[in-house]
Amino acid sequence: MKIYTKTGDKGSTALFGGQRVSKANLRIDTYGTVDELNSYIGLVRDQEVNESRKDFLIEIQDRLFTLGSILATEPGNTKVKTPPLTDQDIEALEKEIDKMDEALPPMRSFVLPGGHQSVSFCHVTRCVCRRAERLTVALADLEEVQPNVIQYLNRLSDYLFVLGRKMSAELNAEETPWKPKM
Repeated sequence: MKIYTKTGDKGSTALFGGQRVSKANLRIDTYGTVDELNSYIGLVRDQEVNESRKDFLIEIQDRLFTLGSILATEPGNTKVKTPPLTDQDIEALEKEIDKMDEALPPMRSFVLPGGHQSVSFCHVTRCVCRRAERLTVALADLEEVQPNVIQYLNRLSDYLFVLGRKMSAELNAEETPWKPKM
C-alpha cells in the first residue's frame, strides 16, 4: 500500500463511504483535531509520571481513533461499519476522574496551567480536547453527529484537567491558583 495516492492534490479528500469534500470542510477540521488530540494524548502517555496510567491512556487513544472514524463517515451512510463508542467508554472516564479526584485536595480557585513540563503537556492536551469538542458541536449544528461523541470529548477534557492536577501532586509541582486582580 502506497502512502501517497495523489487524490488529494487539489484540496479534496474522501470521507468513509466515498463522498469527496474539501479539506477545509468542517467535518475534516473536526476529525483532524481529534487526530491532533490523539497525538497529544500520546505525549501525555509518554511522561514518566504516567507509567501507571499508560494502559488507560492507550485505551483513550483507541477510543479517539473510533471517534475519528465515526466523524470521518458520511452522515447517514449505514454501509460503512465503524467500531462503536459506548456509554461504558464515557463511564470509564468518569470512574478514573472520581478515583483521581478522591486523592486530591478540593479546589478552592481556578489553577493556572503549568508547574512542571509534564503537567503543561497535559493542559495543552486538555485545550486541544476542548477545541475538538467545540468543532464537534459546530458540526452537530449542521449535520448529524452521534451525541455520545460530544459527551466523550466533554468528559475527556474533564479527565485531562483532573489528570493534570493528579500529575502535579505526584510530581510535587506547585499548583498556582488564579487570583483575579480586582
